[in-house]
Amino acid sequence: MDFGRFRCRPPVCVTFCVCLVAAAASAQQKPLTLDVIDGPATRVNFSGTPAPAFAWIDANHYAWPRTAEDGREAVDWMKVDATSGSSVPLFDAARAEAAIAALPGIAAEDARRIVRSRDLVFNHDFTQAVLTIADDLYLCAFATGRAVRLTSAPGDEEEPTFSPDDARVAFVRANNLYAVDTATLRETVLTADGGARILNGKLDWVYEEEIYGRGQQRAYWWSPDSSRLAFLRIDDSPVSTYITLDDISYAPRVETWQYPRAGDPNPAVKLGIVRADGGPADIRWADTSKYGSDFLIVRVAWTPAGALVYEVQNRTQSWLDVNLLDVSSVASMPTTILHETSPYWINAEETTTPTWLGDGSFLWLSGRSGFTHAYHYSADGTLIKQVTTGRWELRTLHGADEKGGWVYFSGTERSPIGNDVYRVRLDGTGFERLSKSDGTHRAEFSPGFGFFIDRWSDVSTPPQVRLYRSDGRDVRVLHQNPVPALAEYRLARPEFVQVKTRDGFVMEAMMIKPPDFDPSKRYPVYQFTYGGPHSQEVRNAWTSEQMYHQLLAQHGIIVWICDNRTASGKGLESTWQVFKHFGEVELRDIEDGVSWLKRQPYVDGTRIGLNGWSFGGFLTAYALTHSTSFTMGIAGGTVSDWRNYDSVYTERYMGLPQDNPEGYRNSSPRFAAANLHGALFLMHGAIDDNVHVQNTMQLAYELQHAGKPFSLMIYPKTRHGVTDPSLIRHMHGAMLDFTLEHLRPNEPAR
Repeated sequence: MDFGRFRCRPPVCVTFCVCLVAAAASAQQKPLTLDVIDGPATRVNFSGTPAPAFAWIDANHYAWPRTAEDGREAVDWMKVDATSGSSVPLFDAARAEAAIAALPGIAAEDARRIVRSRDLVFNHDFTQAVLTIADDLYLCAFATGRAVRLTSAPGDEEEPTFSPDDARVAFVRANNLYAVDTATLRETVLTADGGARILNGKLDWVYEEEIYGRGQQRAYWWSPDSSRLAFLRIDDSPVSTYITLDDISYAPRVETWQYPRAGDPNPAVKLGIVRADGGPADIRWADTSKYGSDFLIVRVAWTPAGALVYEVQNRTQSWLDVNLLDVSSVASMPTTILHETSPYWINAEETTTPTWLGDGSFLWLSGRSGFTHAYHYSADGTLIKQVTTGRWELRTLHGADEKGGWVYFSGTERSPIGNDVYRVRLDGTGFERLSKSDGTHRAEFSPGFGFFIDRWSDVSTPPQVRLYRSDGRDVRVLHQNPVPALAEYRLARPEFVQVKTRDGFVMEAMMIKPPDFDPSKRYPVYQFTYGGPHSQEVRNAWTSEQMYHQLLAQHGIIVWICDNRTASGKGLESTWQVFKHFGEVELRDIEDGVSWLKRQPYVDGTRIGLNGWSFGGFLTAYALTHSTSFTMGIAGGTVSDWRNYDSVYTERYMGLPQDNPEGYRNSSPRFAAANLHGALFLMHGAIDDNVHVQNTMQLAYELQHAGKPFSLMIYPKTRHGVTDPSLIRHMHGAMLDFTLEHLRPNEPAR
């Protein structure tokens, strides 16, 4: 769940960044204002130009959507040789535009807009693409200039993909799965029972948000030989509904969401296999009878040999099975090759499908030791060896280069607040860090592992992109991303510190002091928190959000971000203490951070505020109803009662409400409203489909019953995050006013 939510420099780049920070600190040319950081028409871009979505075509070439000369929205797709850097057009755009425009009903301007967009769906070698125009799919083959209309039926065609052999394109229409032959244009309906509450090949709300990842809606997978598709059938009929109401138009817009709350029925899920030229009568369902009726299917893939692999978890996610099914035999039954268990939980978001090797063995990620690492298993599920080890986390397994003998991955061996790129031999020897600079590196390796594209940033440097060979040798800059504005404004450099809790756990923290900081003075403190399990805020990475924190610092307030242990990213073992009770351990750690602050001679301990959104909103509301440490709190998108939140996330940590009623009640600020201490400002999106506004309404109701004053701001047409530029400007203005009123930075310390 992301409540909201996730590169090496050459010497010249290092020099540039150091000079940039020095210039920002010394010149002090301009102060930040709300209009500078948030004004819809006056906002200054401190993050620079987003890097293009470089995508590997083959072992030595990548595709690059270069911004066209005629505007930011149009791109020229280029094919780049990784070794030489030379580039040529990926395809003849003018020819493709003409071919699309020649089709009936397609205007030339629409053809140009689509062909020159970043939204093309390419085949495996980037020689063809599927385009969506209006509500239909079109195919363009670049080499021949062939353009055809693939679909013409009413309704949107969603999540199109090519089969591995490019002979078909699959898609979802009206929650049914289809495949169209790219040569004959024959369309085949593969499922027939899709509807408002039955989704074939497409994820529902909770499966997308909590299991497969926000933004991932496709729930079907092509077999390697292109003969079959595996798909999820998700039945939301048992799931409770939640209604959001958009009041802004004269006829209010009503939305109904299938949303399983903690303890309520989950969607019923089945895994189907269907031939690409088959149909509903051809569907074979994977046998899940041994799991009963209440389980989760959390990963699906195919082995290179064409067996179906899928992972199943129990409802509270305390175990996970990896199953194999031979689809070539109708009589075959699934075989469980791996069974993981935990006394706490197994978060499928932090694992992956097996990485298969040539001999049929596989690599598997597990957090069983308390830290996620890679393990090597034989084909029958027998453990061969633990490949990586240590009190650090393997964050991403990029894959294995069996010819070269290396396993490539990213992790936190150097620093828990960064992310580096590594390789190691399959037997665990030869451990090597490939990224050289401190900060956060995100690597994407080429097929064959000859190169990797590295997106890097640190806390003072917006993202840059470079190309490296797989042994870490620098090839060239792909996206320098200079940001002159950073040198034009009065900014303070964030400082990283470490703070020990009362039991000795080392928390990572970051402090932003006022640019004119005077150690002889005493300053109020504004703490920003998220605090959810394994969700760091203290990272050596660039975030545009820090500009609001810089603005607070310019108003004479110290900004403090301190990750409590369960949010620290220091192993799964650091999160386990929240099991069956949210808030208690997190608040204790936050208060230990506050105690450290109060011992600093430049901190006024009587003026400390707390702010957070989503889980951070929950933690802020929990702190102000369970602690006297805070003068004020701003709680946005707050979970006030964990019975209100979705089943998959909540039950992972809290168990079922009927099994843990006391834990649920004690973890919910709603029931402690009478103990409110400090000024509280509640904020929420009126049509939030994630943390429902019901949470804030329930908390407000209890505060009113208890006679407790509080402030409230509702943002219309806003879901879980405020995204409208004008509303962001308003929100930060309201937050700034509330903070200045209660922390009083211009008053002398008491």
